[in-house]
Amino acid sequence: MFGFDCYCDDLKTNKTKEHFAQEVTQKIQKLELAIWKSSFTSPGKHEDLALGIDYETKRCNATSKRTVLEAGNNTMDIDCNHYFKETTEGQSAVAFINYRTLGNFLNGSFFHDRKRLQEVKINSHIVSGTFGSKKTVYLTTPVFLSFKHTQPAGARAKHFCVYWDGSKAGGSWSTEGCSYVESDDSYTKCQCFHLSSFAVLMAHTPQADLMLTIITHVGLSLSLLCLLLAALTFLLCRPIQNTSTSLHLQLSICLFLAHLLFLTGIDKTEIKVLCSIIAGALHYLYLASFTWMLLEGLHLFLTVRNLKVANYTSAARFKKRFMFPFGYGIPAIIVAVSASTGYKNYGTSSHCWLKFDKGFIWSFMGPVAVIILINLVFYIIILWILKSNLSSLNKEVSTIQNTRVMTFKAIAQLFILGCSWGLGYFTVEAMGKTAVLVFAYLFTTINVLQGVVLFVVHCLLNRQVRMQYKKWFNWIIRKDVETESTEMSRSTTHTKMSVTVLDGDANITILIDPPSSYHYLNGALHGPQINCFQFAYLEQLT
Repeated sequence: MFGFDCYCDDLKTNKTKEHFAQEVTQKIQKLELAIWKSSFTSPGKHEDLALGIDYETKRCNATSKRTVLEAGNNTMDIDCNHYFKETTEGQSAVAFINYRTLGNFLNGSFFHDRKRLQEVKINSHIVSGTFGSKKTVYLTTPVFLSFKHTQPAGARAKHFCVYWDGSKAGGSWSTEGCSYVESDDSYTKCQCFHLSSFAVLMAHTPQADLMLTIITHVGLSLSLLCLLLAALTFLLCRPIQNTSTSLHLQLSICLFLAHLLFLTGIDKTEIKVLCSIIAGALHYLYLASFTWMLLEGLHLFLTVRNLKVANYTSAARFKKRFMFPFGYGIPAIIVAVSASTGYKNYGTSSHCWLKFDKGFIWSFMGPVAVIILINLVFYIIILWILKSNLSSLNKEVSTIQNTRVMTFKAIAQLFILGCSWGLGYFTVEAMGKTAVLVFAYLFTTINVLQGVVLFVVHCLLNRQVRMQYKKWFNWIIRKDVETESTEMSRSTTHTKMSVTVLDGDANITILIDPPSSYHYLNGALHGPQINCFQFAYLEQLT
């Protein structure tokens, strides 16, 4: 046998990439089998300078629990008792091999899943773990691997645990069955559910656009404030309580929770389990937001269709029978099915969101696309109906004015109903860098302000809500003034006291003699009650 570096140099100059990978895969399998067989005669640590490898072999028995093998500053932690409980004693051996130079040839170019990644490089020696089988051995409990880095990692570097899959295009690096555990400056730890050849790949994630980051954080923070104010308004403002308000409230709550979790947890990738939970929660909350947007669109369509004759009975029935089961039940079903079939796809190395692998992202993008299309149809029909009503109405000012308000709100609903989220489907790499950047800015700027638009349209532009805001504001001011007036009156020591009472916008000062009469007014009476006392005491003083 001659060294892997000489063998690979000669092979690579005369073969295609696929053929080269296939030949190297066969070479690795033969070497693994030969080393594993030697473990029965000479177990322990060995080194072969000619091949450029070092390895360790161990025998396993029924009393073994965890067996740690070391080669080239890399380690493999394996549960011998579990893996060999059904084998004979003569077959219970394991080998761990470190290839010093093979990584120069089976490099990052053999890793094909490069979405949103830059400069994929191998950052460890390639190692192999084997039971003596030529095929990949799948396990029910993981084997833990620790890799020594071969080069320093930068601030934007992300590490991936991969194994050599010889069944695809002659051979390629794959993350299937292997997951990243943790890293420091010198080592990366992985866990895998099969034995094969392994390595650590390092990739530089694209640098985040600073302006997009600022727009996202500022816009979402402003939306959170507006969504909170809107939710409190829909809960506390009794004059506007109806089916429409309930829809606005649920949409506000879902968007508020989704945006809050996005801001605080989207980059919490250090703990894999926590990141998966955050990704699942975001999946549910944003799907729930879109189902409530769909209900908003349906209710608005029914309202506009019955513009001349309101059908309150059907609206109430619609609320009780469909709103909450549909709004929260449909997203729960989608997330439950997605999690049961692909729970490993929740959480990526850079964000706590859904992976793009094998089209799993469509468990979110698919339902969202359907809802956007339905709401667009509702939106077009609504505008058509309103246009027909405007042209056929008589000249009653109130009717025309109400219809125009409805038309304006229908235009604003284009954003509230989530139709602008459709811009996200144009931020794909195939459109070109410039087009992606333009649509990314449009998508981010418009959608982070969805909560602001909702608050403005349904609260600030609603006359009843503005009147209620004015009442609450006046009540707060009145309470402050009355409290201050009462405290000033209690602090006086004169025989005659002055008490300031309020009647609408007018302040009237009354002198009370003797002081005991003050207790009769104490309690800050106002409105119609206080007018009687004002005129009574003014009449006595004059």
